[in-house]
Amino acid sequence: MTFLGKQIRMERIMDRNTGRTVIVPMDHGVSVGPIAGLEDIRSAVVRVAAGGANAVVEHKGMIGAGHRGGGRDIGLIVHLSASTSLAVHPHAKTLVCSVEEAIKLGADAVSIHVNLGNGHEYRMLADFGEVADRARQWGMPLLAMIYPRGEMIADEYSVEVVKHAARVGAELGADLVKVSYTGSPETFRQVVTGCSVPVVIAGGPKMDSERDILEMVKGAVDAGAAGVSIGRNVFQHCNPAAMVKAMVAIVHHGLGVEEALAVLTQEAEAMQCVNFG
Repeated sequence: MTFLGKQIRMERIMDRNTGRTVIVPMDHGVSVGPIAGLEDIRSAVVRVAAGGANAVVEHKGMIGAGHRGGGRDIGLIVHLSASTSLAVHPHAKTLVCSVEEAIKLGADAVSIHVNLGNGHEYRMLADFGEVADRARQWGMPLLAMIYPRGEMIADEYSVEVVKHAARVGAELGADLVKVSYTGSPETFRQVVTGCSVPVVIAGGPKMDSERDILEMVKGAVDAGAAGVSIGRNVFQHCNPAAMVKAMVAIVHHGLGVEEALAVLTQEAEAMQCVNFG
């Protein structure tokens, strides 16, 4: 049954008890190259799996390199679209993998990236529609990463454009939508309310403070978000497993920021890790 197949796969990338998820995207290599924390993809997966992450996002060529063959299981989301920072139009994403190829690679879900508000939006929306159709036929969960980015966007974190982006994801058939955090639980609640499928937040650029990261996670969860999909603020931490554990404490166990910081500090000190201020 296609419906049952999708449900089973969703439970591989989301906690079946909480209905929430902690995802660590590791698809940055196409966009910006082998940045710090992702030079060795297998080691990066080992660290976030140890922290209790529900899933990772990888491009198709990294799946073999990142497969551990042991240790704690972790969901695999294969990313289907890409662009590089070297391009004339870096916000123009193009399909580089198919749903069928992702299935052959062992994916539990697929993801697509769409940027709204630029001259290439129509192509990305067409790709989104095609991928959503194929994913539905195969019972494959689809994570849509939707960002307002381009010449028509004055502020990509504005609640008006972010809630529009989230709604686009739901309208076109995503099972899970990833958008930027709008800065407060009050504004982000509007994003969640206007989207009929679960919403997770992106982490954005690497932050200077662990507290800022965890306050963002807590604010999103309090607003009704289904969790997080945070990359650089996890895999570039000196102890990614500890950072994931702190996020899991908030997302899955309902802990507050101070309690999550205590989890992070305890784990990080055990590894003699000094990372942020």
